[in-house]
Amino acid sequence: MNSPEPVCGLDFALAVMGGKWKPLILYHLQGGPRRFGELKRQVAGVSEKVLIQQLRELVAAGVLTRRDYQRVPPMVDYTMTPFGLTLAAALMPLCVWGTEHRVEVERGFNSPSSSRD
Repeated sequence: MNSPEPVCGLDFALAVMGGKWKPLILYHLQGGPRRFGELKRQVAGVSEKVLIQQLRELVAAGVLTRRDYQRVPPMVDYTMTPFGLTLAAALMPLCVWGTEHRVEVERGFNSPSSSRD
């Protein structure tokens, strides 16, 4: 069975950057190129396997470029493309919203009546 046609631009945006880690990866890459180890430290809680997968997907979507310096020991870094910078800019209002409403969000997640699936 075919899935329905996307009706909102959010469907397309989430297809590119959906998931828990991709927005955080983009946030940390705004300041310029980062090596894999730097990203692993900055994106706290992500496993190496998942970070590799998420980076590959962002590269395939044209959001990031991966530069391999072809040396030993291996050295690779990731940089946002101009297309990726537009996505990062679109995420910034969410970052501001999260900062402004942090207390309410934390209260909601920590209340005894809150249930998370």
